[in-house]
Amino acid sequence: MNSAALPPDPVTLLVWDAPNIDMSLGSILGGRPSSASRPRFDALGRWLLGHATEDTAPEATVFTNVAPGSTDFVRPWVEALRNTGFAVFAKPKVDDSDIDDEMLDHIRARGEQGVLRRVVVASGDSRAFRDPLEELVDRGVGVTVLGFREHASFAVNSELLEFVDLEDIDGLFLQPLPRITLETLPPEGAWLAPLRPLASLLRHQPVPAPPEPGPEIQ
Repeated sequence: MNSAALPPDPVTLLVWDAPNIDMSLGSILGGRPSSASRPRFDALGRWLLGHATEDTAPEATVFTNVAPGSTDFVRPWVEALRNTGFAVFAKPKVDDSDIDDEMLDHIRARGEQGVLRRVVVASGDSRAFRDPLEELVDRGVGVTVLGFREHASFAVNSELLEFVDLEDIDGLFLQPLPRITLETLPPEGAWLAPLRPLASLLRHQPVPAPPEPGPEIQ
């Protein structure tokens, strides 16, 4: 990405870690996200416009991997993002390649240009982002982490980083996510759906037996 070609105005920078957010969303849904359950980037763009300060320009980039043979599926999504106003950094998915370095390089480049006023990172990847983001806060840059509270504890529990749950962004999801956990059970109880069909036991190795329950839940 040619960051030098971007205008030198102060910016509020959004970096979206697509593989990490997809993985977190899939964990919540219990399977691969469908088009109906994926986040709406027009709603994300409006949120960013509302949170950029008057003296900064909003700038947003989605970082993603492209697996071999998936271009026909990925291309319409990439074009939709670009038509919404998002830049896209796409990298071939080879072996264990990821895009952490490219995301951090982009943030670093904008910081070295002296234009970075606030950075918004959508990811739950503490290994990649925790230390660099806290260093930005120490340098006076505002930092917000977007993610799911179940998968971004490094930001939820941080005294330096602001955290916004993705489901709290108005219109980002068309329907509520199935996020009932053992910590958030309603008084009347809740059904927890299976994460895979029983028939999968015929196609895979048996799953390990669960541990015996403690006396407090017997």
